[in-house]
Amino acid sequence: MSGTPTETLPSPSADAPRADATRGVVRKVMVGTLLGALVMAALTFYADARGMGRALASLDLRYFALALALATSNYALRFVRWQYYLRCVNVRVPWQRSARIFVAGFVMSVTPGKLGEVFKSMLLFESDGVPLARTAPIVLAERITDLIALVTLAALGSLAFPQATAAALLGGGTVLALLTLVGVRPLGDLALRVAARLPLIKRIAPALEHALESLRSMLRPSALLTTSLLAVVSWSLECAALFALVHGFPGLHITPLSATFAYAAPTIVGALAMLPGGVGLTEVGMTGALLEVCGGAITRASAGAITILIRLATLWWAVLLGLVALFAFRRYDVGSAQHRDTSVTR
Repeated sequence: MSGTPTETLPSPSADAPRADATRGVVRKVMVGTLLGALVMAALTFYADARGMGRALASLDLRYFALALALATSNYALRFVRWQYYLRCVNVRVPWQRSARIFVAGFVMSVTPGKLGEVFKSMLLFESDGVPLARTAPIVLAERITDLIALVTLAALGSLAFPQATAAALLGGGTVLALLTLVGVRPLGDLALRVAARLPLIKRIAPALEHALESLRSMLRPSALLTTSLLAVVSWSLECAALFALVHGFPGLHITPLSATFAYAAPTIVGALAMLPGGVGLTEVGMTGALLEVCGGAITRASAGAITILIRLATLWWAVLLGLVALFAFRRYDVGSAQHRDTSVTR
């Protein structure tokens, strides 16, 4: 992919205040990690520590490796979507730097609804001077298409578990409301005018108007169909990771539809609850879903062990990759941007 922009982007100057995009990131990750550790400890207590230990010891580690590979493939497809969205808002950066920025955003996976991934926009500003108002709407577009994908997958999975379609219906209603607000221009403009009267919103109303226009360009029908299909395929890979993990335990079996529901529905609940990374509700919901869809074929200890492993293979694996990518970004991309600034001042 070419590194030449289609339009001139403002370069951060040496004497202009540079955004400290990594300020507070370590603290947020530590808080999320602590919360995750507390949830894992509570889940272990609930599931019987000894029984969970025996279950984990029986796992064929090749299935955990497969789950990691499937989760990583999900990230690769989501990067394709990220690149598509950047093109929608006429932003071009070298794909290697774009990849580092995209993966670095995973460190904010432990923020409510993953909306902290707007951190990617801050990194784009820091390296290439791309205005935040242009790319920040990408994060919301990603969350909308993720929700569309998860609702679709939960609905498909509920064919095997029809008693619990409430999460899919709730997610579907949220998606419809967001799409209506963005897609129906008079309604969106009205909401923006009403919001602009609020003291905290008034100052940033022009930026919000620009962001809304960017979001509309990303959610036009053709773009929405393309990105939603990508999201369905990518999230189905994480459902497949859960399917693989269950079969990594001797004597345990689950159907593809049941695995899809057991992963997608609790993920929707965790996202809509706006908890950091969905931590807490997602784990409880997934453990309960596994017990229900597998009937008496799975013990509480095994369900708890599977839940911990799938969260390690998806959420926490992503955070780890994000930290590595952030380190690489700080070393290679910020340094090169500062070098370019120095060259300009000379």
